[in-house]
Amino acid sequence: MANAIVVGSGIAGIATALRLRKKGYTVRVFESNSYPGGKIHAFNKDGVRFDVGPSLFTMPHFVDELFELYDLDPRGHFNYKSKETICNYFWEDGTEFSVKKDTETFIQDAVATFDTGSTELKKYISSAKEKYELISGIFLEKSLHKPSTYLSLETLKALMQMRKLHINKNLNQLHESNFQDPRLVQLFNRYATYNGSSPYQTPGIMSMIPHLEMHYGTFFPEGGMHSITQSLYKLAIDQGIEFHFSEAVEKINHEGKKATGITTAKASYEADVIISNMDIYPTYHRLLKDLKKPEKTLSQERSSSALIFYWGINGQFPKLDLHNILFSSDYREEFRMIFEEKSLAEDPTVYINITSKEASQDAPAGKENWFVMVNAPGNYGQNWKEIVAKARKNIIEKVNRVLGIKLEDLIESESIMDPVKIESDTSSYRGALYGAASNSKFAAFLRHPNFSNQLENLYFCGGSVHPGGGIPLCLMSAKIVTDLIHKA
Repeated sequence: MANAIVVGSGIAGIATALRLRKKGYTVRVFESNSYPGGKIHAFNKDGVRFDVGPSLFTMPHFVDELFELYDLDPRGHFNYKSKETICNYFWEDGTEFSVKKDTETFIQDAVATFDTGSTELKKYISSAKEKYELISGIFLEKSLHKPSTYLSLETLKALMQMRKLHINKNLNQLHESNFQDPRLVQLFNRYATYNGSSPYQTPGIMSMIPHLEMHYGTFFPEGGMHSITQSLYKLAIDQGIEFHFSEAVEKINHEGKKATGITTAKASYEADVIISNMDIYPTYHRLLKDLKKPEKTLSQERSSSALIFYWGINGQFPKLDLHNILFSSDYREEFRMIFEEKSLAEDPTVYINITSKEASQDAPAGKENWFVMVNAPGNYGQNWKEIVAKARKNIIEKVNRVLGIKLEDLIESESIMDPVKIESDTSSYRGALYGAASNSKFAAFLRHPNFSNQLENLYFCGGSVHPGGGIPLCLMSAKIVTDLIHKA
């Protein structure tokens, strides 16, 4: 029986292991941490539970698929509920807006709140859907780096309708041409952050992202985001996949032009197939030191990172929901600071995630667990102690202004995650959350392929390679990799 080794147990690594096991491989997963899940982890502090990393769950059918591969009812192993409210938005001028999952309701509410009409909104939403349907089969479900991808009617159809993809406008330009109200422009510009990019640089094709959230909805997994990887890990164990925790891979071995196995601090292991779920940059610089590096790919601008405060809050706030955004008054300056100055603006956009809104057991009675995040630059050796202290002050002042509270008196416990810790905990180069940024119209083509051009039997999955970061795309990368291996 052929055997495979997966380096890293992030969600893409676990998903790849499951798909390969189903194809008859014996699979071993090697993880430097003592736990599975990569960025999708959790911790408890002073009786309060926090998800460490990703907080948005959409397109849950990609997780369900992995249980269905083994003819299992996903609901017997992993459960979630649909959210009626996608996100609550707040502006400094006092505007408050709640995005509902029903598209018609969203349009009616937006017309009542913003200077816009239903015709403009319907046209935009329809265009976003059309973009996704045109390119999903090419850009998201197949390898962009295999000629066969381009030899299809689907690809020809997309190429003939390139003008509809708006790749020659940035996202902000597209939104300003669609909407007069700057608040609505800002609301849709925010979706650039879903792949760690700037709306003033990323191409207009990214306007398909709102379609994914509005069409598929957002969900809350029972047990929090951590339960996604925990349930998949349990499934993997049940299927006989072997996990080696606290055993970091030091080298991917190869003979001639063929990958042959790995070496860890404990031993060497042979394999017919090796898949790296590690960030592509450290994969080359740590595990493939003697291989020629794809410098153009590895030197791409990195995506944004994050600065996160995990606060145990003494109080409850009915105005807030699971997902909440307090917008910056100068969005352009915020992204200029992140990508050009490698720092934070004085007035950052603040995201607040509160899972105790859905799972009361995540915080003691009368209290809430606040996951408070601002988009941040990667780790370029800045004075993070100074940046974090200043950001904490600015965030608290902003929350106080917008919500009319005195937050500093309500914080009972605190933990902090900055880009330095993200980098050290997850091996994400510079702490980037999504690998390379998508701040150019060629970014999708410059992502590293899911296979090695230099070594047979070596493949790559996860957020730093094609098709990109975020839970759905990581799960898609696992499927692409498995299909490539099956065809090899």
